[in-house]
Amino acid sequence: MTGERPARRPAGGLEAEVLAALWAIGRPLTPREVQRELGGELAYTTVMTTLTRLHDKGAVDRQRSGRAYAYIPVLDQAGIAASRMREMLDDGQDRRAVLAHFVDSLSAQDERLLSELLRDAGGGEREGSA
Repeated sequence: MTGERPARRPAGGLEAEVLAALWAIGRPLTPREVQRELGGELAYTTVMTTLTRLHDKGAVDRQRSGRAYAYIPVLDQAGIAASRMREMLDDGQDRRAVLAHFVDSLSAQDERLLSELLRDAGGGEREGSA
């Protein structure tokens, strides 16, 4: 059937695409440049809104570039994933239940890694708070 709408992106998909474009170029990009890097099919306002949201979340920084802003990522992929995990946790009504479900979904290897990271973080926090 012609004229079908393209499938919707998964939640956070457009933000991930915008960040990938910024990481790939490695220098600040204006919304118009990001739009071009993404193939030019997205509306300028969509790209602008996405960049503004990423800025509000602390994922990108911006600086004046003529009449527009140029954006550059401040978080790497691991930082972005951690930020999203934190957002999901903050959105949950029952933090304990959210964390319990998350831990239940981990592999044994990831559980050990998480335990190790928590031990390391807890030890450093106690040492620094004296």
